[in-house]
Amino acid sequence: MKRFLLAISILLMAATACTNGAQASKEAAQKAVFDNIMTRTSVRQFTSEPVPAEVVEQMLRAGMAAPTAMNAQPWEFVVLSDRDTLDKLAGKLRYAKMLQQAPLAIVVCGKTKWLDWEGNERENIFWVDDCSAATENILLAAHALGLGAVWTAAKDDRGAIVKEALGIPEDLSTLCVIAIGFPADNPTPKDKWKPEKIHYNRY
Repeated sequence: MKRFLLAISILLMAATACTNGAQASKEAAQKAVFDNIMTRTSVRQFTSEPVPAEVVEQMLRAGMAAPTAMNAQPWEFVVLSDRDTLDKLAGKLRYAKMLQQAPLAIVVCGKTKWLDWEGNERENIFWVDDCSAATENILLAAHALGLGAVWTAAKDDRGAIVKEALGIPEDLSTLCVIAIGFPADNPTPKDKWKPEKIHYNRY
């Protein structure tokens, strides 16, 4: 009887330890996610160290995991590491001078039309939303992987510059150019928390 009670006690202790361990693991994962979101900031100074191909793929996988209206997945990505092209874009894009330092850029594009369930071509009014979500995922993934990154817009007249430089097809529109690399500085994230911007139930 004593051995039976001892065995039960050991099993209960083990179950409690497993439960506590699982809870601790869950809390650690939650903390890691929130820390990554809250400490991400725009990085504009980079070292010349190249970004490994497997790390680039991880960022692209994160981008393609973004939410997308009607599962349209309109995004297309151009991975740019050619030094001459990066320098030329830096000279032509007024807010992307940091490309002169960045060893890598990811250009986020979107298909502006899609086929509906009946095979009819329609305007995809959600491509900017979807590609913006993909871009944020890439920025967060870059930060989690120890990289720095900054989103630079390429949706207006700058889009034509990017499309021409990279041979992007007419049926795609560019949203942004993300400059990426190992950070050469450590800018402090801005505290953007403003409770006065929050409204409950009604404005």
